[in-house]
Amino acid sequence: MMENRDFLSIADLSFHEIEQIFYKATENRQALPSQSLFGKSVVLVFEKASTRTRISFEVGITRMGGHPIVLTPEGTQMARGEPLKDTARIFSGYCDVIVMRTFGHERAVEMAHYASVPVINALTDLLHPCQVLADCFTLCRRFGNLAGKKVAWIGDGNNMANSWINASAAFGFELVLACPSGFDPDRETLNSALQKGAKVKLCRDPQEASAGAVAVNTDVWASMGQEEEADGRKKAFSEYQVTRKIMEHAVPEAVFMHCLPAHRGEEVTEDVLEGPQSIVWEQAQNRLYVQEAILDFLLRK
Repeated sequence: MMENRDFLSIADLSFHEIEQIFYKATENRQALPSQSLFGKSVVLVFEKASTRTRISFEVGITRMGGHPIVLTPEGTQMARGEPLKDTARIFSGYCDVIVMRTFGHERAVEMAHYASVPVINALTDLLHPCQVLADCFTLCRRFGNLAGKKVAWIGDGNNMANSWINASAAFGFELVLACPSGFDPDRETLNSALQKGAKVKLCRDPQEASAGAVAVNTDVWASMGQEEEADGRKKAFSEYQVTRKIMEHAVPEAVFMHCLPAHRGEEVTEDVLEGPQSIVWEQAQNRLYVQEAILDFLLRK
């Protein structure tokens, strides 16, 4: 039996495959996507709360002619301790694709290991590949080839930062991450990307990170599951707010990006988020088209 293709990380794709996905996503922006999910069902497992990811996947699956089935742990036997490997095999017998948004990355890996249908990582504590792939699509539409350009990340070395590291290896852009001490990105992810030739630099100065960048990225200081750390994180990240001054260090045509939801006045000021350089609404909309293209790609494989 042919090995199943999954999308758990941007590192799972070659650059040629990403180009195929982007070509399809561009088509999807202009017209309804191909009906490659007609007569098929996709189960969406949300162990973490979601707005953009859930809506974009549900709408995309419907636009492709498929049937989305949304599950939360409380509504399944997983809440009563059914092993994930059993659930994966049951899902595979009923559905054609599994989309999973969860906490530990190992849960997505285990789901993919035991499932006999494609599994898509819709977010784990380690990676957020659907978001960052859509963000790169957004940048490519604006700047063309990203190779040789500079992208800045300011704030927590979280799952978004880790996926930007993987994207740097895939696209060939320089990535500079300004993170407070103790909040660096995952070392294994970084080392793996560096071995593939990625140009990634860690620093402590947001101005250094943003200098000459075409895109300045950030995220909330306390992600889901870190609410109890919020006060301590506000203190640690107080110098890592994206302000108009930070944006002035980037190139004149630079854009501001945020995966949302945003905490105005914390990681970004209101005037930047709502300003002319902000493309946060565009990147959010592109989630729909890129995820449709990912679904189509995996089904064809």
